[in-house]
Amino acid sequence: MARIAGVNIPTNKRVAISLRYIYGIGPKNAMEIVEQLGIPLERRVNQLTDDEILRIRELIDREFLSLIHISEPTRQAEI
Repeated sequence: MARIAGVNIPTNKRVAISLRYIYGIGPKNAMEIVEQLGIPLERRVNQLTDDEILRIRELIDREFLSLIHISEPTRQAEI
């Protein structure tokens, strides 16, 4: 499994589908990531090169991670 943004994404699914397993990335954002990086839509995660995985991680960290943390539900400690 590839680990992106702290999530193990499924390797046998297409990249655009697997990215949806990351909290805050839905169909629109997943397609945007794939298109922006020039990854073919039919490519599966297990077919990605190390460079492509690195570029996906960097793009998500740079453009999406701040939005994900803002919208992520907060957890309160029980007293």
